[in-house]
Amino acid sequence: MYKRKFLKDADAKAFDAMMGLERYLATSSLSKLHWEMIKIRVSQLNGCAYCIDKHSKDAIALGESAQRIILLPVWRETNFFSKEEQAILALAEEMTLIAGKHVSDKVYDTAIELLGQQYTTKVMMAIIAMNAWNRVGITTGRRAEK
Repeated sequence: MYKRKFLKDADAKAFDAMMGLERYLATSSLSKLHWEMIKIRVSQLNGCAYCIDKHSKDAIALGESAQRIILLPVWRETNFFSKEEQAILALAEEMTLIAGKHVSDKVYDTAIELLGQQYTTKVMMAIIAMNAWNRVGITTGRRAEK
């Protein structure tokens, strides 16, 4: 059976380049829970089962509730997320689904207002990184495992 190679097995330098962004984010002021929330929501939008599984477990290990993770796809319909988290989720959705729509001024301006320019930039980099990882994972056939 043909098995697609994951990035680190196919090209170690390409993998290291991606890990450089991960290292930047890991040492930045970006909240670990915000980072996991971004990873999960972006992965839900992109349909990456491997990443949804992995990052849901990581978020729970950091203290996130299963209820909030389950409600991420319908975050607008709940009162479980702070205004800052709502700004992060809205930006994550618009950046992930950018084709044909772009990121609205309202979403961008709200993020800047609530999070500040520096933190919004870190959030944007986390969204970009997760979209890239989803594309690598989906293309190379990564699967969630029991």
